[in-house]
Amino acid sequence: KWRPLAIFFSIAGVLVAYFGIGTFAQVNSIVDITKLSIGLDPVYTAIILTVVVAAVTLGGLKSIAAVAGKVVPAMAVIYFLSTVGFLIIFADKVPGAVMEVIHDAFNSTAAMGGFAGATVMLAMRSGVARGVFSNESGLGSAPIVAAAAKTKWPAEQGLVSMTGTFIDTIIICTLTGLTLVVSGLWTGDLNGAALTQAAFLQAYPEFGKIILMVGLVLFAFTTILGWNYYGERCIVYLAGVKAILPYRVVFIVLIACGAFLKLESIWVLADIVNGLMAIPNLIALLALSGVVARETKRYFKHAAIGDLAETDGLHPEPGEAD
Repeated sequence: KWRPLAIFFSIAGVLVAYFGIGTFAQVNSIVDITKLSIGLDPVYTAIILTVVVAAVTLGGLKSIAAVAGKVVPAMAVIYFLSTVGFLIIFADKVPGAVMEVIHDAFNSTAAMGGFAGATVMLAMRSGVARGVFSNESGLGSAPIVAAAAKTKWPAEQGLVSMTGTFIDTIIICTLTGLTLVVSGLWTGDLNGAALTQAAFLQAYPEFGKIILMVGLVLFAFTTILGWNYYGERCIVYLAGVKAILPYRVVFIVLIACGAFLKLESIWVLADIVNGLMAIPNLIALLALSGVVARETKRYFKHAAIGDLAETDGLHPEPGEAD
């Protein structure tokens, strides 16, 4: 209920939608993978993507978003099976890859900056930054959507939302990371989509690049639409519904610009704006931690006696809220 914090959060949310996860990084991934897979010129990719996003956000062509939303879960399963298949094919290299990850994460002899522990510090910093970028944990973006859900139990909605982090990071990202390390290509000059594609081609020379291209394009496209919504809710809080159209126009212009930025610059910019959004959210989480603990305890209490369906979780009984 502290308005200054809400304003700070909303401004940061718009910045992330504009310059972080919402546009530049996703567009860059789509441009890279389409160029690598089918040789499509980045200019054409930028034009096509800009037109499609504009059709959905400005033209109300929601069918595109609906189709993408239905296809993405299937592509996630296909991607999951593909990475598992890769690790099965190269199963003899998996133990060594796991040991290599552990060794490099905690090896002070390779420290940068000339002091022991630098490698651990850099690994943690980079890991947290990439983790936030991947699953958005701590940013406060997921509650924007979760708040719109119709549920009798806030704690239940929170538990559902938490599964996204587990699936995204613990399962998908771990499998992808192992795939890249097992491939042995991570020590070379490749990065981003080019690195992942090169790894996939080792196991699937015929269709590996198509699997990756279709999956990555769909994942990135739906992320763009999702962050367009997040930023839109933030701008409405700041300036009202009259600001939606200008916000969308700027968003679309930035989609076109994102195709021509360097990946390194995108990462730096994304880390900065992600940090700005995380600060007010983490403050709010600490301030409301008691409420979270109380609601969670109350939810599991009613779950244990089996009366969740009959109880109104939004309105605690006298004495329950203590």
